[in-house]
Amino acid sequence: MSETRTGEPSNFIRDIIDADLASGKVDTVVTRFPPEPNGYLHIGHAKSICLNFGVARDYGGHCNLRFDDTNPEKESLEYVNAIRRDVEWLGFEWHSNPFASDYFDQLYDYAVDLIKQGKAFVDSQSADEIRANRGTLKEPGIDSPYRNRSVDENLQLFEAMRNDEYADGEHVLRAKIDMQSPNINLRDPVLYRIRHATHHNTGDRWCIYPLYDFTHGLSDAIEHVTHSLCTLEFEDHRPLYDWILDNLETPSRPVQIEFARLQLEYSLTSKRKLNQIVTEGIVDGWDDPRMLTLAGMRRRGFTPEAIVDFCDAIGITKKDSTIEMGVLENALRDDLNARATRRMAVIDPLKVIIENYPEDQEEWFDGANHPQDPDFGTRKVPFSRELYIERADFMEDPPKKFFRLGPGREVRLRFAYYITCKEVVKNAADEIETLICSYDPDSRGGSSPDGRKVKGTLHWVSARHAVDATVRLYERLFNVPNPGAAADFHEALNPDSKIVMANARLEPEIECVDNPLPYQFERLGYFISDPDSSADTPLFNRTMTLRDSWAKIEQQK
Repeated sequence: MSETRTGEPSNFIRDIIDADLASGKVDTVVTRFPPEPNGYLHIGHAKSICLNFGVARDYGGHCNLRFDDTNPEKESLEYVNAIRRDVEWLGFEWHSNPFASDYFDQLYDYAVDLIKQGKAFVDSQSADEIRANRGTLKEPGIDSPYRNRSVDENLQLFEAMRNDEYADGEHVLRAKIDMQSPNINLRDPVLYRIRHATHHNTGDRWCIYPLYDFTHGLSDAIEHVTHSLCTLEFEDHRPLYDWILDNLETPSRPVQIEFARLQLEYSLTSKRKLNQIVTEGIVDGWDDPRMLTLAGMRRRGFTPEAIVDFCDAIGITKKDSTIEMGVLENALRDDLNARATRRMAVIDPLKVIIENYPEDQEEWFDGANHPQDPDFGTRKVPFSRELYIERADFMEDPPKKFFRLGPGREVRLRFAYYITCKEVVKNAADEIETLICSYDPDSRGGSSPDGRKVKGTLHWVSARHAVDATVRLYERLFNVPNPGAAADFHEALNPDSKIVMANARLEPEIECVDNPLPYQFERLGYFISDPDSSADTPLFNRTMTLRDSWAKIEQQK
């Protein structure tokens, strides 16, 4: 028997598993993560991935990655491969990787068995008629006029459906349960329908396809899944899950357990709406860094460790609740703060000329790669007469508490010298083009022998050594906490969710190509090299600001 885990946070699912192991009901814990390959995985799926794979790991069992692919018109190998990549990226390994379509022969035989038992029939009503006769939450359903067909007739019709003798929608196979049931899912649910569509895994071998509710529990049983962990929307489907397994001889008897799905502020997790966002060109594909798909989060610079830590922190409950976006963002900041290498970059450059610094001179300062971790080492930071600072670090008429650069003001340049602004040079449009400054050669390293203090320290980049780059500043895609509640989610879109800074300047010790490691651009936030970045056109995405600037904006409203 598998050992009960120790040191793991308890929840009601783990309590159930503990009891099943202790009673001998279960010997080896087997779970599964069963996505439909009709889109990319998102942050909501991460919770289920961490739960299913984590439970199997902690109890010494195993977890299957199964594709519940019963809807050929919406599924593709693109999504299959993307899902595999995302699960691996999160750090999990599956025991097996089957498709529900691998079981189509067995599922067909199970359907035939139900027909032979008089518990399934072929219905020839139209889809509209079936829907109308199903009833409502307050009114019972009406029996189909075809409900009492003989077993032989149902077998002949079902075989003819399989043999491509009928058009789409001409017949369906339904379970014969109870049209008076208060649970609408038990009112003779459809088990099979005719679909003339090429399937990504089985090609054109089948023209009838089982529905999810029929397929799911039987696939669990075939794979000897012990605990089928589903989100709460499947709670009303559990009686049907049980009915199918109770009425068929299967290799095992799994148990379905429901938990609350992940609902996160400022996000949508509806695949239909996410697909709409992509197809309408609102974002630049499924892996757009504004999308909370795992592919988009990976491209933005989220680490798998931060996502797993977030999922562990929010826990598993039976009651739906909404998680603040700040919980996810803070998990990421905590992780990146420990692992990100520090560099200086200027994303909105303003040129500074140090008039008393020799034109042909340059220096190289030692810069710590991480201020709290000496194991990161140091790098050489070049300094020369012409520099770039952030345009926001200068004000021509600064207020009292503006501790950065202004006319006649002195600031410290990180690692380097004190400088003082002497003159502001403008163009014909009265725009500031250049600052003329002087430096104190005795303040090398950022301190002065006379003991004078300055309150402002600025980051900078040597113009002579700077690498030109494009930096994309990302914010939340939606500007309201619950965009799904809007009559039209388009009204909740944040117009400033992506700002492109095409004239950024980077210090030379920044790897721009094929670099999956995060940087903290000092004072600006955390950044990652985009997969499309090249030596000729460096491209960086902002993963996250250093602090929750969004919360500050919200408080000021």
